[in-house]
Amino acid sequence: MTRVNIHMKPILLSDSHLLAEHREIIRLFKLGKDYWARDPKKRSVIPNDFKLGKGHVNFFYDKLDWVADRYLALYAECTERGFNVTDMSDAAGTAWLDVKDRKWSDTLLANGGMRVDQMPELLEGTAVVGPLQAARADLGLPKTALVVAGGADNAVSACGVGALGEGDGFVSLGTSGVVLAGRDRYAPRAESAVHTFCHAVPDRWYQMGVVLAATDSLNWLSRVTGQSPSVLSDAVGNSLMPPGAVRFYPYLSGERTPYNDAQIRGGFTGLEVATGPEDLTRAVMVGVSFALRDSLEALRSTGTQLDSALAIGGGCRSDHWTTLLATILNIPLERPDESAFGAAIGAARIAICGVTGAAPENVMIKPPIKDIIAPDPDHVAAYDDAYRGFAAAYPSLKAMP
Repeated sequence: MTRVNIHMKPILLSDSHLLAEHREIIRLFKLGKDYWARDPKKRSVIPNDFKLGKGHVNFFYDKLDWVADRYLALYAECTERGFNVTDMSDAAGTAWLDVKDRKWSDTLLANGGMRVDQMPELLEGTAVVGPLQAARADLGLPKTALVVAGGADNAVSACGVGALGEGDGFVSLGTSGVVLAGRDRYAPRAESAVHTFCHAVPDRWYQMGVVLAATDSLNWLSRVTGQSPSVLSDAVGNSLMPPGAVRFYPYLSGERTPYNDAQIRGGFTGLEVATGPEDLTRAVMVGVSFALRDSLEALRSTGTQLDSALAIGGGCRSDHWTTLLATILNIPLERPDESAFGAAIGAARIAICGVTGAAPENVMIKPPIKDIIAPDPDHVAAYDDAYRGFAAAYPSLKAMP
C-alpha cells in the first residue's frame, strides 16, 4: 500500500515498518497477524474457507484497517472515491477476494467495513481495459494503444518464465526468497502459510512460499563483518562440503512460510572459539536454503509437484549456492539466460495475449536454459538429516524471549 505526500514521494507501508510524513520510522508495527489479533471478534466471523487469506503480513486488508484506525479521513476518502478496475492476481492479495470463484467476497468485505459496490471491477490479467487515456499522451504512445489489466509482481514474473500450470515453477533467491508453482486448480492449505492466488491468466492459480530474508541474510552478515557479500561468497569456494556444526536461522524479519510469524527472530547455533567468517557464510547459505526447503515442503503439502524448477535471482548467479540449494531441495535447478526472462517480459506477454487473443500457453513459454544444476548425490542424505534438525528448532527459537 502506498500513500503519496504533497511532494509526490511515495510512503510505503511495508511488512514491519510504517513511515510518517517526514519519512521517519514512527514505530515497528507488525501488520497483519499481530494487528488482526487485537480484535478477535472480527476474525471469528470469517469462514474457515477464507482464512487462507488472513493473517499474512503485507496484505492490503490489514493495512487499510490500520489506516482506518488512525487516519479516518484518509480512509473515508479512499473508500468513497474508489477505483475502476483491478486484475485477479492483485485482487487476491487484498484478502477480500474469493480466490476460488474469482469474485469479491461479501463476507470479507463486510468484515472490513467495505461493500462490493465500492470495489473496482475484476478483470482477468489478459483482459483489455480500454484505450489509452488522452491524459497519457505525454508517454509518446499512439492513441490506438490499448491498456491490458496485467498482474501482480510474482504472477507476472511467472508469466515471464512460463510457469503457468502443474509442474511449472521457479525458485527465486533474491533479497527475499520465493518458491512458486503454477496450479490448474485451487488447492489452498492455510495452515502451511502458503499463498494461493489467482494467476494473471484465466482459470489458473499459483502458489508460493516466501522466505523474508534470503540474500538479505548475506547482506546482513556483510554489514556485521565489514566484508562485501561477494568477498564472503568467494571465500567459501565452489566445492560443496557436508553440513557444518554452525547453523543459521534466517528469521531476521520474522518468517512467512511455513510459520507466518512476524515476531520470530533468527540466530546462530553451534558457535565456538574457532568459528570464522567462512563458517558463518556457509551457515547463512545453508540456513536460507533450508528455509526455501520449508517453502517447497509446504507447497508439496497442498499437492504441488515440482520435479525441477527454474532458478532465478541474484543468489543463483553463485555456482556454489545454486548447487547447495539444488542439493537441499533435491531437485535439478535450471538457470535461464538472464536476458530472456523477467517481469517486464511477462507483462509484455500478458499484453500480447490480451490484444491478439493468443492462448497464454503458446506465448508464455519457458526461457532458454543456460545450464542445469543437479543435486550433489554425495551430500543429499547428509543435508536431509541436517534439514530435519533445522525444521525441529523452530519451537525452541519461538520460546526464547
